[in-house]
Amino acid sequence: MTTTLLLNGKIATMGKHAPFVSALALKDGKVLAAGDEQHVRPHQEAGTRVIDLGGRTVVPGLNDSHLHVIREGLNYNLELRWDGVPSLKVALDMLKRQATRTPEGQWVRVVGGWSAYQFEERRLPTLDEINTALPDTPAFILHLYDRAFINKAGIAALGLGKDTPDIPGGTFERDAEGKPTGLVLATPAATILYATLAKLPRLSGEEQRNSTRQYLRELNRFGITSAIDAGGGAQNYPDDYAVCRELAREGLLTVRIAYYLFAQTAHKEFEDFARWVEMTRPGQNDDLFKPNGFLTGGGGENLVWSAGDFENFVQPRPELVPTMEAELARVVSLLVKRRWPFRIHATYDESIGRDLDVLEAVAREIPFDGLRWFFDHAETVSARNLARIKALGGGIAIQNRMAFQGEDFIARYGKEAAEHAPPIRAILEAGIPLGAGTDATRVAGYNPWLSLHWLVTGKTLGGTELYPPSYRLDRTEALRLYTEGSAWFSHEEEVKGRLEPGCFADLSVLTDDYFTVSDDAIKGIESVLTLVAGQVVHAAGPFAALAPEALSVDPPWSPVAALGGYYSGNRADRPGPVTMLGPEKGAPRPSKERG
Repeated sequence: MTTTLLLNGKIATMGKHAPFVSALALKDGKVLAAGDEQHVRPHQEAGTRVIDLGGRTVVPGLNDSHLHVIREGLNYNLELRWDGVPSLKVALDMLKRQATRTPEGQWVRVVGGWSAYQFEERRLPTLDEINTALPDTPAFILHLYDRAFINKAGIAALGLGKDTPDIPGGTFERDAEGKPTGLVLATPAATILYATLAKLPRLSGEEQRNSTRQYLRELNRFGITSAIDAGGGAQNYPDDYAVCRELAREGLLTVRIAYYLFAQTAHKEFEDFARWVEMTRPGQNDDLFKPNGFLTGGGGENLVWSAGDFENFVQPRPELVPTMEAELARVVSLLVKRRWPFRIHATYDESIGRDLDVLEAVAREIPFDGLRWFFDHAETVSARNLARIKALGGGIAIQNRMAFQGEDFIARYGKEAAEHAPPIRAILEAGIPLGAGTDATRVAGYNPWLSLHWLVTGKTLGGTELYPPSYRLDRTEALRLYTEGSAWFSHEEEVKGRLEPGCFADLSVLTDDYFTVSDDAIKGIESVLTLVAGQVVHAAGPFAALAPEALSVDPPWSPVAALGGYYSGNRADRPGPVTMLGPEKGAPRPSKERG
């Protein structure tokens, strides 16, 4: 494999011995040398690619420890993204524009990734506004996991009427005659939201392949080179994993993915896992699909449905059902016996305490002996339960869900409770492994820089200050959670998350210097050059000549083709001089009234 030299940069290695260097040598998918130009030049040979970074900042490839990347890949080309859209006016205009492009039989759908608080108007759309924008084309618009809007054309397409039953934990709002209005509410369970979404048309196999490649490239645009997939509702193993498996086999997977398996049917979870532990094993695919890994990570985040406590802060905290302990113990016992790492979705301390009762009982019978496991989310975890997690050798993966719905949390639980939700500083001080992510794409947006902004400033998308200065992280601490910290959760911290010799050559050259820009400017950072295993997977601006071959969008009417993914108005073109040396040169709360 051709050697690459990166020169004249501000390269954050995240290593202990040399936190910043100016040059790297890359070969065979890994970092060969890190230091100054004099240090890496001896590795230059015939055919070496030399890139002058022009003083730009370089960070290790970002690693989202909780991203629903496989499911979103299968659906990305179907979705109009409101991620980053600055106003409701712009968002409604996007609906109108996409309606003119959407063929008969298809829907305009906005599936999470946005918050009412990001809009200048600081409110949700109304059904009247949505119906005006889309009088004839069916539409489904999901806001976090608290509600969805279906327009009149969508109600007709789904055949919703007086006799349509609610789903336990969810409600169809109805008019005086008992007919659904189009507002679908999680009260508090999100099951009704994704059960309704699952009735909409799907892409064909070839379109899903294109959609997945488009989404991975979109992640690369933000500097993401790795993701840990947490499974998801209606994400069936192994069928829905086939596209990523095929791309990995062909060397076209531009994000390294470790995936966890998510039980799909309530009260049948043990049967799922008993089948899966015979079909695959954690880490087995890593060597097969190198250099771009696609490997089984373990079980979760949904080990059993009875343990799910939905993160819907608009609604009261749900109580877990009495059968949870027995169901969870059975699944965890199986996984520990088979040495399967696992993760557990748990938002509230009350749920975490009951989960830990189960884990401690299992560990007394079947010692964990260093088996990796962790909680996802843990917004209200207590000091007592942190000590219990530490004693059992567990970790915690946090996400910036509070950035999207912190105002709702404050309204229900108060400002003081929000100041340590989640208690990031306490987790670090306890020495518990900690990784960062987004929980995209339905609960939050996939832009990692929004998450880093939240970690550094303690602010929501709407500007509400959640955390006092003493609870916030400095920029290096925050970045470490998105690099080496997240690597722990796929057992890759020895080779991932740092730019040191022997580590993966996964990195991102940034539009701005993350370490010195203003706090608000962090949200606007993107990558101008992203490498995975030393290979260019994204290049823009001054590095555009290195960009991979363009990939047309399929189907052509996809919102991605005309409106892109993350809101393009947030993308700044920052031209700057760069020298490419070729080998020849050596060289307020939203309204509750109908949305």
